[in-house]
Amino acid sequence: MTPMEQGLGKARVLVEALPYIQKFAGKTVVIKYGGHAMVDPVLKESVMLDILLLHSVGIRPVLVHGGGPEINSMLKKVGIESQFVQGLRVTDAQTMEIAQMVLLGKLNAEMVSLLNRFGGKSVGLSGKDAKLLMAVKKPLKLPNSSGKLEDVDLGLVGQIHSVTPDILITLLGQGYIPVISPVASGEAGETFNVNADTAAGKIAEALKADKMLLLTDVRGILRDVSNPESLISTISRGEVDSLKEQGILNGGMLPKAECAVSALDNGVGSVHIIDGRLSHAILLELFTDGGIGTMFKGDD
Repeated sequence: MTPMEQGLGKARVLVEALPYIQKFAGKTVVIKYGGHAMVDPVLKESVMLDILLLHSVGIRPVLVHGGGPEINSMLKKVGIESQFVQGLRVTDAQTMEIAQMVLLGKLNAEMVSLLNRFGGKSVGLSGKDAKLLMAVKKPLKLPNSSGKLEDVDLGLVGQIHSVTPDILITLLGQGYIPVISPVASGEAGETFNVNADTAAGKIAEALKADKMLLLTDVRGILRDVSNPESLISTISRGEVDSLKEQGILNGGMLPKAECAVSALDNGVGSVHIIDGRLSHAILLELFTDGGIGTMFKGDD
């Protein structure tokens, strides 16, 4: 390919992106960042550059991150075995202390540093700052051996009951990119570990975000999990129950779908589940005609 052909290819990409840039300028996009894209340093830089590009063309990105693999690794180093119930980390006081250290002291600081190094203006927060996320202890009941429901103690796992987005509105208005760790406060000053997908959804709802993106380790919602080409590009709000009944929305995708439904029902424009293992997945989803993942949208 000649330099001229390469240049024309780049120009076509920019032209394709232009109507989307114009459409989303000034809009808020909440991005939940986790999975393999957080572990791979090359992908991490790709995600940060995507976020910075969004910011540079007038979009207002808010980044909410997880950190499960890093927390598991640190717990293993100090001799604590990770325990999960229905995908939720059982969190005692020592586990909570280590989770905070990893989420805020390491991962959040790394992302803020990368964004700032690339030329952005980024600020790191946790859900405890300015009462951004308030939570109560998450209740859970599971059947015992005789089939009777019993309470299960998850420790310091929180269920978000309120979001105060004032600090985010202020930061976004001043041109900053907020980076948020999924840690919440309790009314008595407790610290709760909250699910990052849920935190991103509640923050998106509170900001009435135009879009929410969930970066995962799969392409999106597949009609047939054994066929990677069976991606469902668009799911309307009204189709969700039917897809659950068919077993298409199940396993790890079910809570993400429920998060998407809650967001749509509470003012978020659309929710996108995309493959964070793909370099520049955010730009490909938002700025190309075909997109790359699954978009949940409201009923027309």
